[in-house]
Amino acid sequence: MTSSLQEQQSDVVNNVWNALDVLTDPEIPVITLREMGIIRDVELLPDNTVVVVITPTYSGCPAMEQIHDDVRCAVKALGLQVEVKTQLAPAWTTDWMTDLAKDKLKAYGIAPPNRQCGTPAQQESVMHFMRKPLHTEIAVECPHCGSSHTFESSRFGSTACKALYKCLDCQEPFDYFKPY
Repeated sequence: MTSSLQEQQSDVVNNVWNALDVLTDPEIPVITLREMGIIRDVELLPDNTVVVVITPTYSGCPAMEQIHDDVRCAVKALGLQVEVKTQLAPAWTTDWMTDLAKDKLKAYGIAPPNRQCGTPAQQESVMHFMRKPLHTEIAVECPHCGSSHTFESSRFGSTACKALYKCLDCQEPFDYFKPY
């Protein structure tokens, strides 16, 4: 392959990434899909079809159809053929979220994920897991006042990937983005 052809292909892929960079999460419109780690890859096939790989935050995420359509429309607007591929493995993790996304969550009023303790992925062994409750209390900082004097009032918040918390200092309820 000649270097000018490689440069053209690289330009196409860069243009696609630029078009995708403005797409926001339908449920959290202050964060882009790329910042969330939902858009995993962009590839240009030999027939000039662009393949965009997306991974849902969880397999039953109701926003995936909208995300799929948004990605397809953004690439088609560049005059390109597109295939949007949903990839379930490896499973999405909050580790894929950028620090900027976590800062934006907090500014939006959603506590960002906290991996201090208590997630099943961090349990040392099956036996250890069986001796401890599935949900171990963790300090979740209130995104409104910064207090860690909070409690979980419901395991599920506005979506299944969030829990509902309440701050005992400012009395405000807030969503907490659960770590996966």
